[in-house]
Amino acid sequence: MGEEVPFGGSAYFYLLAALLFGRSMDFLSTWVGSPKLVLEGNPIAKKLRWKWAILLNLLICFVIARWPLPAIIVATMSVLLAARNFELGWLMRTLGEEGFRSWFVARRAETPVGLYLFCVYAQGGLLLLVGIVLMLTTGSEQTIPFGIGMGIVTFAVAVLVYTMLALWRNRRRANY
Repeated sequence: MGEEVPFGGSAYFYLLAALLFGRSMDFLSTWVGSPKLVLEGNPIAKKLRWKWAILLNLLICFVIARWPLPAIIVATMSVLLAARNFELGWLMRTLGEEGFRSWFVARRAETPVGLYLFCVYAQGGLLLLVGIVLMLTTGSEQTIPFGIGMGIVTFAVAVLVYTMLALWRNRRRANY
């Protein structure tokens, strides 16, 4: 995992604070949009439910705060996930989880698959490009900017994977 920081030192607490902030924003943004986790895209988080997911994330934060690179990657990815969730959280909450899902699936069904996929891959590709350029221009010796770049890449991959997973599930449901 690379360099370590001493447990209990100031660097550990800075990294822990970044992790706890990022993860708590991801949880808050998820709760705003999907308090019953109906719209949660991560099947593991959905299965764990709130209590166990929070406990597991706290444990993960306290453990990986010892390693700057993974801590920065997770904190960056978490903040970006929260920002994405907050983007439509107000609409999810207003329409309700099932109402939003129905509305979204109906809008998706009205959209040509090629256009939808183009937009999803364009979003993911642009984010990947920013993350990769940041990683390549800073090099792995510069832990913070490299970790932020890797966090952006991880976020982009997560968005692409979970969006494709949701599309696949919705198309399977429509065929049954």
